[in-house]
Amino acid sequence: MLIVKRISGRMKGISILDSIKNRRSIHNFKKEEVQNNVLLDIFHYASYAPTHYMKEPWQIKVFQEKGKQFFIKEIISSYERIGMLRTDKEPKTIKMKESMKQFLLEIPHHAVIFFEVDEDPIRYEEDYAAVCAFIQNVQLAAWEHGVGVLWTITPYMHDQTFVERIGINSDVMKIAAVLQMGYPLKVPRNKGRTAIEEKLEIINK
Repeated sequence: MLIVKRISGRMKGISILDSIKNRRSIHNFKKEEVQNNVLLDIFHYASYAPTHYMKEPWQIKVFQEKGKQFFIKEIISSYERIGMLRTDKEPKTIKMKESMKQFLLEIPHHAVIFFEVDEDPIRYEEDYAAVCAFIQNVQLAAWEHGVGVLWTITPYMHDQTFVERIGINSDVMKIAAVLQMGYPLKVPRNKGRTAIEEKLEIINK
């Protein structure tokens, strides 16, 4: 999307390049929830990601409001199951679980992005690449709406019991990411990037 602003008597466009450069990963969110029509718009524009053979492999489950309670309960259960959280009733353990629960509850929306796993390894990589492009589009479209996103890869994504309990068939589907979404409470500073010249090789002959 091109936004036009008047600067010093002339019109200047703010291009997609500005959004790419200025977008930030958001770790702290306001309590205000993003309206469903805004979320729908974000995912709609994200769906224009490049996709091999027009497969559009991405699927989305958004856990919000009371749905977060169920989702977070399953996260904690998964961490217990895979040994990342203890299962005893010691005060320290209880406090740690409660702290984790409250932290996750403060995130307005948890969007699980998943896709069907193709048995062909090449098709699998094509689909995963398309899903990642979709996720980046989600981040950019969200930023356009003033919505922040944190793209997370977490251990519970690989717990088949967790995957099944949140309603995804783990025999044929894979979770690619969980996106934490909401209006930013704080926007991190620009940390810059390594000069691309250090990573680029152009071969002319």
